[in-house]
Amino acid sequence: MSGNEFRFFLSCDINLPVTFRVERLEGLLPSTKSPNSVIDPATEERRSELYVECALYIDGAPFGLPVRTRLESAGPSYCWNELITLSTKYRDLTAHSQLAVTVWDVSRGKDEGLIGGATLLLFNSKMQLKTGKQKLRLWPGKEADGSFPTNTPGKVPRHERGELERLEKLVNKYERGQIQAIDWLDRLTFKAMDKTKERESCRNGSSHLYLVIDFCSFEHRVVFQESGANFLLPSPIASTNELVIVWDPELGKINPSEHKQLKLARSLTRGTIDRDLKPSSNERKSIQRILKYPPTRTLNGDERQLLWKFRFSLMSEKRALTKFLRCVEWSDVQEAKQALEMMGRWEMIDVCDALELLSPVFEREEVRAYAVSVLERADDEELQCYLLELVQALRFERSDKSRLSQFLVQRSLNNIELASFLRWYVAVELYDPAYAKRFYCTYEILEENMMKLAGDPNGEEDGFKLWQSLVRQTELTAQLCSITRDVRNVRGNTQKKIEKLRQLLSGLLSELTYFEEPIRSPLAPGVLITGIVPSESSIFKSALHPLRLTFRTQCGGTCKIIFKKGDDIRQDQLVVQMVSLMDRLLKLENLDLHLTPYKVLATGQDEGMLEFIPSRSLAQILSEHRSIISYLQKFHPDDHGPFGITATCLETFIKSCAGYSVITYILGIGDRHLDNLLLRDDGRLFHVDFGFILGRDPKPFPPPMKLCKEMVEAMGGAESQYYTRFKSYCCEAYNILRKSSNLILNLFHLIAGSNIPDIASDPEKSILKLQEKFRLDLDDEAAIHFFQDLINESVSALFPQMVETIHRWAQYWR
Repeated sequence: MSGNEFRFFLSCDINLPVTFRVERLEGLLPSTKSPNSVIDPATEERRSELYVECALYIDGAPFGLPVRTRLESAGPSYCWNELITLSTKYRDLTAHSQLAVTVWDVSRGKDEGLIGGATLLLFNSKMQLKTGKQKLRLWPGKEADGSFPTNTPGKVPRHERGELERLEKLVNKYERGQIQAIDWLDRLTFKAMDKTKERESCRNGSSHLYLVIDFCSFEHRVVFQESGANFLLPSPIASTNELVIVWDPELGKINPSEHKQLKLARSLTRGTIDRDLKPSSNERKSIQRILKYPPTRTLNGDERQLLWKFRFSLMSEKRALTKFLRCVEWSDVQEAKQALEMMGRWEMIDVCDALELLSPVFEREEVRAYAVSVLERADDEELQCYLLELVQALRFERSDKSRLSQFLVQRSLNNIELASFLRWYVAVELYDPAYAKRFYCTYEILEENMMKLAGDPNGEEDGFKLWQSLVRQTELTAQLCSITRDVRNVRGNTQKKIEKLRQLLSGLLSELTYFEEPIRSPLAPGVLITGIVPSESSIFKSALHPLRLTFRTQCGGTCKIIFKKGDDIRQDQLVVQMVSLMDRLLKLENLDLHLTPYKVLATGQDEGMLEFIPSRSLAQILSEHRSIISYLQKFHPDDHGPFGITATCLETFIKSCAGYSVITYILGIGDRHLDNLLLRDDGRLFHVDFGFILGRDPKPFPPPMKLCKEMVEAMGGAESQYYTRFKSYCCEAYNILRKSSNLILNLFHLIAGSNIPDIASDPEKSILKLQEKFRLDLDDEAAIHFFQDLINESVSALFPQMVETIHRWAQYWR
């Protein structure tokens, strides 16, 4: 929805009863006893039994019977939290409809039982239905008056409103989602609000009583309109320069004149002429500009008309197919038929563009099937790079047994690694209630087809044994979940939990020490593991107590795996997969930046495995060795090398810093600190823990690039030749990845429907944030200048400066 678009419902169209919730009474009840009476006030308060009477008035006259809440006698704090449903429907309301609420106390006499009342208009001055929490000030000793205008208005008079009323109005907007939630800022704000409430309470005492009512909210705002009317009541025009808001009921609808003109211009009877049309020089430039648009860009009417007009001359241009298919009016049978015929004769597109055709933008089954036929050309290594997103794309298919589902299964039958990952990716999505049936269907197809495979004379396992080897992976993870629970229940420090882990592996669960049959490692299905080594297994000192397990392999070696329970690692899985893909793209351009794309696999909604890479955090290194150089000198000393370490080690460090600086910038990785930056003995730096991506960051004022001061100092400072080389690698990597921006954006578009937190909250905004980082409006040279400025800006923030913003960025790493 664009920023200028206003969507709304009309009150006359809502055939639902008026509903609201009576929540609580705020303030102390007035005492009815004589000052000389010796009675405990708290006891007196507890004797009160209150109820709320709610009546609807339309144009000053009662409408329907009043409704009462239950009795509430909870002492000083009265909280009904009761849902009230009136017999009147929203469509019956008028612009002057009012809700009159009166609080009664049945424990007192007839004359003293009236606590107070208040009246509230249901529509505001802009003729919009009021929603969310409304705080009504009660008029003591007065019954709510339903006349128009009322004598008991519940709205606090403007001249009496203070800071508290202003804040409560903002809280109401926040709870309705009209104000963006920012965790760290919200906590500070609510803490400051509590102090304001205490201060206002001390200043004003408890002289006023307030009743809090919560009106139900709709997906869009509700605007008043009388039944049967085909126009909105005009707002009175004041003589002042007041802004008058007018709503257009036809907003967002197709203009019939423009639609007719478009149909005439695209008339299929001109098909014979269109075949010979050639674009002029200016039209060719416009077409080339359109073909460079990112996949997120929506084409306007003129652009769609231009591509349709010259569609025949574009058939030899493979980049044009996806843009042409966006121009087709699929509801027109003849036009759709011609478009599908042309698609079959079009120049074969690249795999990257085929991924775009699997996005939710393209619903036509023939188009999606064509995309799958292009994917068939990709080898297994390339397909594995996109497998996670392709599984997520099953959400956008028209049927459970789609061409895409069958393709993924067929390719997996010839590659056990693809089969293992496909099974896990699908199994994790079985928890999604909306698409569980679809993913379960794919799971069944995979199982059914794999069981039919026959073994070959070379000793390859038959299908039944292959499937059982994958099922045993699930059994292993279930046992690891059980171990994690047992270990967490042990009271004491981490050492006692480690002892319990080793005791379980050596005793009750000794079958895990030596498996009856080898199991394919879930992280690397090509590796067969034969058991766990108890003496080399441990637990990390963390709230979730993740296990660090050492497995024996069939070839005589070992592999180390981290198993986490209680944390959703699907976001980490996505980021690491993107790091792996970008590493592949860089290497295809002969640029190896020594990245460390360790393996991550979610085995459930709140569990998963990670490959353990021997390394140490920068926080630990700096506390023990004072600097990164001192640490590297310990492993790679060289008296003749730069800074006393080997040139190879320093080059590895510089390249890995450059690679992760670019990647974390593009993916908007947040929450960076010295504990989630790790360094390997050979000088490779890498990042872990990706709980915040695409610009989200729990820390205020994050710098544009996650480059800490200690990393720059290890290169000899911002003036050294090694730092210049670092910037050169950054710019080169940035331009290489910009060339593949469409591929990366298409993959994120496929995963837009997933339950990954930082994408699910607002998929469209997330993809646009990612696109913004590529700066597709710049050429390569301008992009180099932009990225160098970005690096300089971030680095200057790490050293003492007088500028306030730079000071804030410097605090980020502390």
